[in-house]
Amino acid sequence: MNATEPARSIRSERTASATARPPRPRILRGERPSYDLADRDVEYIRTTLPVLRFYTQVYHRAEVRNVERVPASGPVLVVGNHSGGITTPDAPVFAVASIDRFGPERAVFLLSHDIVFHTPFAPPLKKWGMMPATRANTRLALDAGHVVMVFPGGDYDCFRPTRESARIDFGGRKGFIDVALETGAPIVPVVQIGAQETQLFLTRGEWLAPFSPLQSAFRSKLVPLAFGFPFGLTMGGVNLPMPAKITAQVLEPIDVRARFGRNADRDEVYDHLTTVMQDTLDRLAGERRWPIIG
Repeated sequence: MNATEPARSIRSERTASATARPPRPRILRGERPSYDLADRDVEYIRTTLPVLRFYTQVYHRAEVRNVERVPASGPVLVVGNHSGGITTPDAPVFAVASIDRFGPERAVFLLSHDIVFHTPFAPPLKKWGMMPATRANTRLALDAGHVVMVFPGGDYDCFRPTRESARIDFGGRKGFIDVALETGAPIVPVVQIGAQETQLFLTRGEWLAPFSPLQSAFRSKLVPLAFGFPFGLTMGGVNLPMPAKITAQVLEPIDVRARFGRNADRDEVYDHLTTVMQDTLDRLAGERRWPIIG
């Protein structure tokens, strides 16, 4: 589990990703909201916060740097890299840090895969502000002046092999850029490292997907293989996460309209964002000395 393996250049990554796996800007789509902002329950968050704080700050020893860079008011689109498979700690790590800085009244809504909302965990997750990743839901929260966190790489990113843990890989997905331009919300990049060490992720398993009966149900072309505790080698990484140290760096906000214009070239915005995030991830990877320990 080498966290410091050099990443390929972002531009060559974008070209390769587009060739090997066509961009699917589907993470922000839809016409009518499927989430009610009132489902987010501030009192429930206050009650359950100690549990999530223990998980992120004690179990994962999470360190979130410069969370004050997130604007204290107004709409914000937080864009993060995604790691850790189905037990990804990325969202709770940021959510807890945001609450500690701004209080639970500064709402953070977290975009997630549809499958999450067909599980017994859906009701409490909705109370925490987790909502299906559609364009309509995203605009609903941003238009109300809230923070929305999106992981453009989705499953493609969070199931990347552990040997590629120090690599930003959104798979060419750019739908979030359209939403930033439409709403005028600044993009705040958040780069995290450590979660890809919670298991030994071996492969995304794209070659297995055509043989999987769950492909349509999970709306994914991946059948990832991972090795972890207590079940060993599994499909989908169904294991308990190891207590890897998580380090997150919040970067300066990017006003997409002001920097690139209202008719910005999506590729230019994408290249700039992934480049600054990759540079940051390279620095964070350089700080790590040991897998899991950090």
